Amino acid sequence: MSTDTDLLQTPLHALHLELGARMVPFAGYAMPVQYPAGLMAEHRHCRAKAALFDVSHMGQLRLLGADAAAALETLVPVDVIGLGANKQRYAFFTNDNGGLLDDLMITRRGAEHGNDLFVIVNAGCKNADIAHLTAQIGMRCQVQPLPDRALLALQGPQAVEALARLNPEVRALVFMTGGSFKLAGSDCFVTRSGYTGEDGFEISVPAADAVMLARALLAQPEVAPAGLGARDTLRLEAGLCLYGHDIDQTTTPVEAGLTWAIQKVRRAGGARAGGYPGAAVIDAQFAGGASNKRVGLRGLERIPVREGTEIVDAEGNPLGKVCSGTLAPTVNEPVAMAYLPMNFTEPGGTVYALVRGKKIAMQVSPMPFAPHRYFRG
Repeated sequence: MSTDTDLLQTPLHALHLELGARMVPFAGYAMPVQYPAGLMAEHRHCRAKAALFDVSHMGQLRLLGADAAAALETLVPVDVIGLGANKQRYAFFTNDNGGLLDDLMITRRGAEHGNDLFVIVNAGCKNADIAHLTAQIGMRCQVQPLPDRALLALQGPQAVEALARLNPEVRALVFMTGGSFKLAGSDCFVTRSGYTGEDGFEISVPAADAVMLARALLAQPEVAPAGLGARDTLRLEAGLCLYGHDIDQTTTPVEAGLTWAIQKVRRAGGARAGGYPGAAVIDAQFAGGASNKRVGLRGLERIPVREGTEIVDAEGNPLGKVCSGTLAPTVNEPVAMAYLPMNFTEPGGTVYALVRGKKIAMQVSPMPFAPHRYFRG
């Protein structure tokens, strides 16, 4: 366990220690990477039943004011103005080159929250994101960080059964919607979303009530704790990007395969096209394509291929590097993601990973590697 006294702690820190978690530094926090059951068991429990993750290190904030949605659209290429009450949308901040400053979740909440925009950003970027929002649109809306709230992710096919025992009304939610619910006596904001590919929920709870709620969830027979290790293997099987690894300031949404998140109204020819940083670059790539693209890779040998591994063609010419890779517990084979030149991105093609000087064959594969099982009603 890290003894670095500079690490921040989430409100659940003491509970993690009580549960026997192995703690590691992550994004400036001491976070549980796994519990005594181990990463593989936690991963499989999430796929079969329900796993509880502490994601309180992530940034939560509100954007308030009548102009908030229009203001935010000047920083992201997605439709925020058209987002209905209690609907959620995936988005990303872009820079002038079309690169990604961070990815985020936006929910327009109802009248009881002042019709605000509830935003969740990545832990490693949250200070920069808050500064970016304040500097760029702080004169048009109120940017209000929420450091007094924790965030729990309950993920898995039985997550709804466990959460509904605390409040049966959560069953009304479908994927990418949210609402206010009383859970274990605490006023929470819940979205039916997550980052594992499974059905599940993310729960914003007052920090003072986080341990009480976590204990109430862990008391449910379906629920077991899970750490960052399982969260990483789950999201990789689901083909989901991790900021700072699979996407960053040098990758565009087109290269990253995230164009599905840019609605037609924000694309060239749409009613609110452009008007955000890097729009010209992204529109040009929409029209003419990008030079490389994020692809999935499946290993043809049972040798894990890790982040940073070089990918080459049959003659040994360099093509790119792995941005995420693991021996995937659900599909029981090595999987990875990498950026490759467009002429090597066709599914079924073979490329090679250089592992300790040996060429390991990998097949370009569609993603996700494990099917998404979101609840859409």
